[in-house]
Amino acid sequence: MKERPILFSAPMVRAILDGTKTQTRRAVKLRHGADVVVVDGRVWKPARVDYAGYVDCPYGKSGDRLWVREAWQDVHPVQVADGRYSQAGQAGIPGPPGVTYRTIYRADGPYPVVYHSHVSPFRRLQPDPEHGSTWAAESGFTGWTPSIYMPRWASRITLEVTGVRVERLQDISEADAQEEGVRGIPRSRDLYPTDDFRYPFMQLWESINGPRSWDANPWVWVVEFRRIEKDRQAA
Repeated sequence: MKERPILFSAPMVRAILDGTKTQTRRAVKLRHGADVVVVDGRVWKPARVDYAGYVDCPYGKSGDRLWVREAWQDVHPVQVADGRYSQAGQAGIPGPPGVTYRTIYRADGPYPVVYHSHVSPFRRLQPDPEHGSTWAAESGFTGWTPSIYMPRWASRITLEVTGVRVERLQDISEADAQEEGVRGIPRSRDLYPTDDFRYPFMQLWESINGPRSWDANPWVWVVEFRRIEKDRQAA
């Protein structure tokens, strides 16, 4: 079993957390713009002088795990015991000795008001007049850290890969589009008994991959997964 990182946007993180997202599609990346042949769920690169052979999914196979990278930040609620700082948690960014770090995530809501101390440039979630933390942090002391910079210890979501296949992007079914975690568009119950999920998924795809990327109809990796609950991770 291997473990790999994977990036998700805040809306998709929320969909994973509420159980509505169990699939993700990622473009098959090929050099020279070559087409592909799919054999037994693996991509076969056309034979060329410097470009031939099988390509396995970079997101693993069934049984492997993915740890989710998302926009995040460390803030520093300080605990004071007997006039001294007490320390716990991860030292994610500089601060005075004894800082208790708290990791927050963009998917959980707006960036909270963060207070800045004149004693040392650390951040905390509540004002602390005794230590000079009475005003909100100025520019440079707030903001989300991009997901690409999330270390493994800060990740809160682990996924188990349950299936991998290759298909054309536009071959996605309504059922699979729903498993991508998008919100369906209600349609007439007389003419269409179900909501439309393919169109919202097309919008999601183009918001990530650029205008007309849906029309290009690339080959994509279809990665199916399920979330591993924390108690199982600790087992």
